[in-house]
Amino acid sequence: MSHFALRHSGSARVLPGFGLSMGISVLFISLVLLLPITGLFGQLAGLSFAEYWAIITEGRVVASYMVTIGAAAVAALVNAVFGLLLAWVLVRYDFTGKRLLDALMDLPFALPTAVAGITLATLYASSGWMGGWLESLGFQVAYTWVGIALAMAFTSIPFVVRTVQPVLEDMPAEVDEAAMSLGATDGVAFRRVIMPHLWPALVTGTGLAFVRSLGEFGAIIFIAGNMPYETEITALMIFVKLQEYDYAGASAIASVVLFVSLTLLLAINIWQGRFIRRLHGGKG
Repeated sequence: MSHFALRHSGSARVLPGFGLSMGISVLFISLVLLLPITGLFGQLAGLSFAEYWAIITEGRVVASYMVTIGAAAVAALVNAVFGLLLAWVLVRYDFTGKRLLDALMDLPFALPTAVAGITLATLYASSGWMGGWLESLGFQVAYTWVGIALAMAFTSIPFVVRTVQPVLEDMPAEVDEAAMSLGATDGVAFRRVIMPHLWPALVTGTGLAFVRSLGEFGAIIFIAGNMPYETEITALMIFVKLQEYDYAGASAIASVVLFVSLTLLLAINIWQGRFIRRLHGGKG
């Protein structure tokens, strides 16, 4: 037996003892996650509740919430549809250029968001190739909430594809056989047999895409137009506060985004855990 595969209480271990592994994990989480969050709340310590409430409910800031949440919701729903379609194509079909398409799914992760924003703004502006054609049809993308949603969709679609893709790859062959034996249309078979297996992954990926979009800045700032009460996003409000050296105000607005994101992530995890337990309980 390899000395890396140590046995303890009937389970295999490939890392050093629990204490060392846990200690490194906690240190990493503290430095990368907890320390910045602590600093954020440290900035809020100098604000009274009345001051905090006045900052986060100021009219221009509230308008930015509406723009951000609305565009993020649209982007997440669009990604739910097209992310599922892309994952299905990548798993179920073999075609020329499949590896290239699969690699392109990770492009939003590798590409600096500012570069993506400049590219999208150049492409969809009235002087751009796509923007000029769309405006000739009476449809403007750049400097509207549509452009914001487009930028959000671009940066967050990998979350849906990469969440659904492994579930499709691991799906038992019996699922496809059951779908084929139903004698119903492909749409009915997909909805009643295949979709229940994909549903948790799709919801999780869509939720992650939504949360990712809430905090996006670089890809949006160039295509949004940044018009107060119309195309200003919450991340821009934080940036404006920082430019004014109002760190407490920036932290107050950031805390709202943080609260919404953590609440949604927690809700997704709780729902997913209950769904899995119910599914296993049904099988038992």
